[in-house]
Amino acid sequence: MQSRPLGPQGLAVSALGLGCMGMAGTAGAAAMYGAVDLPEALATIDRALDHGMSFFDTAEIYGPFINEELLGRALKGRREQAVIATKFGFRIVDGKVAGLDSRPENVRAVCEASLKRLGTDHIDLFYQHRVDPTVPIEDTVGAMAALVTAGKVRFLGLSEAGPATLARAHAVHPISALQSEWSLWERGVEAEIWPLCQSLDIGFVPFSPLGRGFLTGTQPRAEDLPASDYRSKDPRYQGPNYDANMAAVAVVKDVATRHGATPAQVALAWLLAKGPNIVPIPGSKRRVTLDDNAGAVALVLTAADMAALDAALPPGTTAGDRYGSKAAMAMTRL
Repeated sequence: MQSRPLGPQGLAVSALGLGCMGMAGTAGAAAMYGAVDLPEALATIDRALDHGMSFFDTAEIYGPFINEELLGRALKGRREQAVIATKFGFRIVDGKVAGLDSRPENVRAVCEASLKRLGTDHIDLFYQHRVDPTVPIEDTVGAMAALVTAGKVRFLGLSEAGPATLARAHAVHPISALQSEWSLWERGVEAEIWPLCQSLDIGFVPFSPLGRGFLTGTQPRAEDLPASDYRSKDPRYQGPNYDANMAAVAVVKDVATRHGATPAQVALAWLLAKGPNIVPIPGSKRRVTLDDNAGAVALVLTAADMAALDAALPPGTTAGDRYGSKAAMAMTRL
């Protein structure tokens, strides 16, 4: 699999990465997308390496903690083939989120703990998971930069930061990558954030590039999902929102049919075509899903395909809020 640059500082990763969150969930929701088969999850990471995928995304909050441990276990003996990205930024109490924490002392503490869980002596890409409005971004990035100087971290990233915060952070130390949600059904970054990344030469890592599975066209509506599945509470999966959004997915299916591809491959190829330094990280916990996603790298969409997909879900037209809670929304793009 070909590689792509994330920033001009020397970080190069596979064109598609693997989002590992679904293998352990987040604090307080250990299996957000259904039960996890641990042997299959480990085999999926191994298969990703066989595909030439080098980029693996995790975080201390996933599990919490157990996702990093799982990734470290899976990469044992193959660490040199992997680029590991992990994240800090939440206060975790008794296994649950208890607010944000990007104080310099927490940045350092999480780094040390993550290194141990991952079984490595360095983190390739260290992200602030969510912007903490109580801590100046200059202080947080200063602490992150000190970890680079110490050799514990190679490159720095932010997740879900707004334009002003991103610019301030980049002035302290080069930010190699911004991670944020971007897909055909979530295009809010296209107005200001992606253009700023282009002007600053910051790579972009879209999470949930398949709309939490919706863009595959195979997901049931919220009402038919178990309560343990995060999407059962996703407004975009509910009631008339589901029907409106599924109508747009029909365009994705049409493009897929013309190319002999799957809807997931089309949705990922659409993102890959948006820029040479965009690296989506679809989540997979099974080899069959991973194999399908990997096919997106070879799919070349025509200008007509891109225009049809852009018109299917223009920015701001997806039915339903992005998150089902005000607290989650309040932590985005600060």
